[in-house]
Amino acid sequence: MQNKVTILGGGESGVGAAILAAAQGFEVFLSDSGPISDKYLAILDEREIFFEQGGHSPARILESDLVIKSPGIPDSVPLVRALLDKGTPVISEIEFASRYTNARLIAITGSNGKTTTTLLTYHLLKTAGLQVGLAGNVGDSFAWQVAEQHFDHYVLEVSSFQLDNIDKFRPYISILLNITPDHLDRYGYEFQNYVDSKFNIIRNQTPDDFLIYFDGSDVIKKELEKRAVQPEPVAISIEHEVQAGSYLSGNTLISQIQGRKFEQSFSELPVKGPHNAINALAAISAAMLVGIEENVIQEGMKSFKNAPHRLEEVAVSAGVTYINDSKATNVDSVYYALGSFDKPVILIAGGVDKGNDYDQIRDMVQDKVKGLIILGKKIDKLRDYFSGIVSEIYPTQDIQDAVRKAREWSNPGDIVLLSPACASFDLFKNYEDRGDQFKAAVRSMIGE
Repeated sequence: MQNKVTILGGGESGVGAAILAAAQGFEVFLSDSGPISDKYLAILDEREIFFEQGGHSPARILESDLVIKSPGIPDSVPLVRALLDKGTPVISEIEFASRYTNARLIAITGSNGKTTTTLLTYHLLKTAGLQVGLAGNVGDSFAWQVAEQHFDHYVLEVSSFQLDNIDKFRPYISILLNITPDHLDRYGYEFQNYVDSKFNIIRNQTPDDFLIYFDGSDVIKKELEKRAVQPEPVAISIEHEVQAGSYLSGNTLISQIQGRKFEQSFSELPVKGPHNAINALAAISAAMLVGIEENVIQEGMKSFKNAPHRLEEVAVSAGVTYINDSKATNVDSVYYALGSFDKPVILIAGGVDKGNDYDQIRDMVQDKVKGLIILGKKIDKLRDYFSGIVSEIYPTQDIQDAVRKAREWSNPGDIVLLSPACASFDLFKNYEDRGDQFKAAVRSMIGE
C-alpha cells in the first residue's frame, strides 16, 4: 500500500492531485521549489494539507511511496532522478486521477491544435447533454474534478510532458492531431524522443478503444506502420475521402463512422482555415463515436466559440486587420496561421526559441510576409534566417513599438499577425500575457 504521497509543484494540477490524494486517505505532502500563489495557499490551509514552498526537502520527499510531479518538471532534475533510482514511482496528475474514475476518457494531443480540438469536443458533448468534464491543460484540474465531482466523460488536453509519466492511463478515444518538432530542448534535441512521448497516448489502449489520427501527417503514418496499434484507427483527412473516418470534401465536412454519415458546410462554422478543418473533423469523429446524433453535432458546431489567442481577430483599422495568434509557440502553428490568409502579412514573431527549424515556413513567408518584426531579446536566429527572404526586418523588445511599426508598414487590406513561433518567457509571463498586451497595444494605437 502506497501511504506517503508527495506532490511536486503547487499549481493547479499539483493542488488538485493533493486534494484527490487526501480524499483517498493518503498521507499527503506538497512541495514547490518556488512560491505558491495565495489562491492555492488558502486551499491547502483549508484542506489541512502539509506543504512547503521556496525549496524542497529531499530527505522527506525520498521517503515517499509515490510521487506525483508537475509536467513542467523534467525527469532529468536531480531530485526526480534520485527518486527513480530509488525505485519510487513518479507519475503525472493525469495518471493519478485516471486511477480513481470509471469515466470514459477522450484524450487529445498534438504539437498544434489540441486546445481548440479539446474545447470543441467538450462543447459538442456538453451541448448534447452529456455529463462531461474538461481538464488537462485546459479547464480545472483533472484530479480535483475526480475528487469532488462526477462525470461520465472527460475531455482532456494532454501534453507530451504529461504523457511522459503515465503508467496505466487509458483513453477510450485518443486523438493524435500532428507531430512536428517542438520542445526539443526537453527531449535532448532528438525528435524521435518527442514522437515516442506523444505516442504514449495509445500505449494502454485496447481493441475496444479508438485512435483518431490525422493521416496527412507523414510522421504519424510512419509510426503507425512500425508499431503494434491496438485501438481501432479512425483517420481524418483534408485531402481525400476516408471510408471509415472523416474528411473535407470541397467545403463540406463529412464523417462516415460506424454506419452513420455526417455532413456540414465548413464555411458556416466559427472556426476558419485548413488547420481548423482538421480540428473540427477530429471533434466530430469523437462526437460520433460516443453516439451523439448528427443534428445535435451540427448545432453544436455552429455555436462554438474558440478560446482567445488562437487566430483571434482583435480589430480592423484603416483597412488593416490585426490578428492575435499568441498561442502559436512553434513553427508548425505559424505555418497554419499563414495558410489562413491570402493577403499580405506583417508578421510579428520571436521569443524563446525551442530548437525551431524555420525551413517549414520559408516558402510561405517568402510568398506572404512583406515585413517581419522580431519581438524578443534574442533576435539573431530569426534575423539571420529570414534576411534576404523578407525585405523589411525590424527588431524590438517592446510590444507597443512592434504594433506601431506594423501600422507604419501596413496598407489597407494587409494582415498584422502576431504568431511568434516561440515561447513567451523572455518578455512576458506566458503566451496569454503576450496576447493580452498585443491586444491592448492595438486598441491603444487605434484610440490615439
